[in-house]
Amino acid sequence: MKLSPESLARASSRHPWRTIGLWVVLIAAMGFVTSRLLGDVLTQEFEFTNEPESVRAEEVIDRKFGTNGAEDTEFVIVQSPSLTVADPSFEEAVRGLQGELATVDEEILASPPVSYYDVAQQSPERAAGLVSEDGRATLITVALKDTELSTIEELRGLVERERPEDFSVQIAGQGALFADFSEIAEEDLQRGETIGIAIALLILIVVFGSLIAALAPIVMAVFAIAVALGLVSLIGQLVDFNLFVTNMVTMIGLAVGIDYSLFIVSRYREERKKGFPKLDAIGAAGATANRAVFFSGLTVVIALLGMFIIPASIFRSLGAGAILVTLASLAASMTLLPAILGLLGDRINWPRLAKRARIDSSFDPKGGFWDRVSRGVMARPVIYLVLAVALLGGLGSFYFQLEQGTSQNVSQLPDEFESKQAFLTLEREFAGGVTDPAQIVITGDVRSAPAQAAIADLQEAIAETDVFAPQTEATPSRDGTAVEVDAFFRSDPSTEAAFQGIRDLRSEIVPAAFEGVEGVEVLVGGNTAFFTDFLDVADRYQPIVVAFVLGLSFILLTVVFRSIVVPVKAIIMNLLSVGAAYGAVTLVFQEGVGIGFFNSIGFQFQQAEGIEPWLPLFLFSVLFGLSMDYHVFLLSRIREEYDRTRDNTEAVAYGLRTTAGIITGAALIMVAVFIGFAAGRLGPLQQMGFGLAVAVFMDATIVRSLLVPASMRLLGDWNWYLPRWLRWLPQVHVEGREPEHTTVEEAPVPVGDRG
Repeated sequence: MKLSPESLARASSRHPWRTIGLWVVLIAAMGFVTSRLLGDVLTQEFEFTNEPESVRAEEVIDRKFGTNGAEDTEFVIVQSPSLTVADPSFEEAVRGLQGELATVDEEILASPPVSYYDVAQQSPERAAGLVSEDGRATLITVALKDTELSTIEELRGLVERERPEDFSVQIAGQGALFADFSEIAEEDLQRGETIGIAIALLILIVVFGSLIAALAPIVMAVFAIAVALGLVSLIGQLVDFNLFVTNMVTMIGLAVGIDYSLFIVSRYREERKKGFPKLDAIGAAGATANRAVFFSGLTVVIALLGMFIIPASIFRSLGAGAILVTLASLAASMTLLPAILGLLGDRINWPRLAKRARIDSSFDPKGGFWDRVSRGVMARPVIYLVLAVALLGGLGSFYFQLEQGTSQNVSQLPDEFESKQAFLTLEREFAGGVTDPAQIVITGDVRSAPAQAAIADLQEAIAETDVFAPQTEATPSRDGTAVEVDAFFRSDPSTEAAFQGIRDLRSEIVPAAFEGVEGVEVLVGGNTAFFTDFLDVADRYQPIVVAFVLGLSFILLTVVFRSIVVPVKAIIMNLLSVGAAYGAVTLVFQEGVGIGFFNSIGFQFQQAEGIEPWLPLFLFSVLFGLSMDYHVFLLSRIREEYDRTRDNTEAVAYGLRTTAGIITGAALIMVAVFIGFAAGRLGPLQQMGFGLAVAVFMDATIVRSLLVPASMRLLGDWNWYLPRWLRWLPQVHVEGREPEHTTVEEAPVPVGDRG
C-alpha cells in the first residue's frame, strides 16, 4: 500500500477498533511516562550552546573557587521589630535557626549556612552586607546544590517550623523565585486550558451545529497534548526543557489540534453532502483535507525549526515542544480521527442543532455572506488592498519602538507570593541585588601590584555608579591565581538598568580600571550578565532565523502550489500579520496603551520596561507557521477549483465561500486558546498569548477576507505563474483528487513568458 494521507485515512476507517486500540495504548503509556518523569525534566534555567563571556566567567569561577554552576544561594532574612544584631537575644535567635538549617540533608546543602556572626570578625566588609542599615535585620546565606522545587519547599517548611518567636523570617533567592513562578505557571496552565476548551467547544457547536462533531476536535487535541508531553518527558532524560514547555505544548496543541480536526471533519461532512458513502467520504477527505492539513503542519514545523538555529536552550526547548505537539496533532487527525469517523459515520452529526448538520443540505453556500464579501472585495480590489496594507502596516510600525527586557522579574509577581515579599524586604533593607550580584572574575598574575591597584580602582568605580551598591566584595581563590569581585545591584537585577550596568562594566569600567595591566584576564559573569548575553544573541540571530524560515517556506510553497507568485504573496501577507502582532504587543505591554481597558474586563496585564527578548523570534516562528496554515488550507481549495474551471475570479470566490466559515471558526478557537493563556499572571505568557491572539485574528479577518481576494483578483492567472525552468518540480497535489474531479496538471503560461 502506498503511504499517503488518503491511504492512512482509508486504512484507519476500515480498521477503526485496531487504530483506536493502538492510540489508547499509546496515550496510556505516555500518561504514565509523564506522571513519573515530566517534573524532573523541567527547569527555569537555560543554557547557551556557544560560549559568551558570562559562560566563560562561570566556568572560571567554578574551576578556581570550587563551586558548581548548578548551585543556588538562598537568603534567609531574619528581622526583629525592636532588637538589633548587637542584642544577645537577636544573636541567639539567628544562631538557633542557623543550627537547624545546618541539619538539612547533606544532599541538599552545598555548604554550611553562614550568618553575620560567623564573618563579623574575619571580614567586616562582607559582614556589613549581611545587616540592614538600622541593624534590625540580617541574612543567613544557605548554599543549595540545586533549585529543585522539592528542595525549596523543604527549606521553606523548616524555616516556618523553626521561626524564632517574635521574629519574622523570609526566604529570597533564585530558587524561591523559581518555585513561585512554577506555581503560577501551573495554575495559569490549568486556567488557560479551561478557558480555551470551554470557548472552543462553544465555537465548534456553532460551526458544526452538532455536539459530537464539536467534541471530536477537542478530543483529538487533548490526545495530541498527552502524547507530546510524554515525548517531552522521554526526550527530557537527555536534555532539560524550560518550565514553560508545558504551557507551550498545551497552548499550541489546543490550537492546531482542534483546527486540524475541524478542517477534516468539515470536509468529511461536505463529501457526505455530495453523496459519497461513508468510507468513500472519509477517503475523499483524506485525499483533500488530510493532505492540506499535512502540508499545513509541515509549514508549522519548518517555521519552528528556525528556533533551533539560536544557540540558547530556551528557544530549542519551546520550539521542540511546539513541534512535538504539532506532529502529534497531525498523527491524531490523520489516523485516529478517520477511525472515529468510520465508527460513528453520520452519527458525528448527533444531536443535530442546526440545518448545517444535515447531510442533505447544500455544501456550497453560493450567495451567502462570505460569497458576497469576496465578490465585493474583488469588485474594488485596489481600495481594499490599500486599506488592509495601511492598517496592518500602521500597527506594525510600532515594532520599531520595541525594546527588549524581561517581565519575568520580581516586580511582575503577584504581591501575595513569598519570593516577592522577601525581595521587597531585601530591596528596602539591603542592596536589592544582594541575591544575584554581578561576578567579575580576574585571573592570571592577580598578586602583582598593578593588578591589586586595578582591583581597588574597579571597586571604587563600581561604588560611584547609580546601578551598583557602594559595597563590593573581593574574594581571592585558594591558589591565589584568581579574584572574584561581587558587585551588588541597588535594586532588581532583572531590569534594563541592570543590563545596561553589565554593558557599562564590560565596555567602560573594567577596561578603564585595568588599562595597562598585563598578565590578567577579566570576565564579567553572573545571572544578569548571562541574560545580557542572551539579549545580544537574540538580536544577532534574528535575521538569520527570519531568512531561514522565509527561504524554506518559499521552497515548500513553490513545490506545493507550483507557483512562485503564491509563495511571495503568502510571505508578504504573513509578515504583515506578524508585524501587526509585534506592534500590538509593544503598544500594550511596553507603552501601556489599553492596559486599563483589558484589566477592566478580567485580564491582569502589567506594563513592562521591555518585551521578552525571546518573544519576537518565537512569535515570528509560531505565527508564520500558523498563518501559513490557513493560507495553505484556503489556497489549496482555490487551486483545486482553478484547476477544474480555469476561472481565477470564480475560483477565489469558491475557495473563500467554502472555507471562510471554517477558517473563521478555527481562528476564533485559536484566539480563544491564546486569550486563555494571556489571562494568566505571568508577564511572558501574557505577552505571548496576546501577541498570538492578535496575529491570528488579523490573519483570519483582514488578510484572508481582504488581502487574499484583492491581490488574487488583481494578479489573475499570474497567481499560478511558474517559470519554465522550474517545471521539473514534482506535482504534489496538496488537495489531491476527489473521485468525481478531473485535475488539470499545468496552468497556462501568462503572456510574456512564451519564449
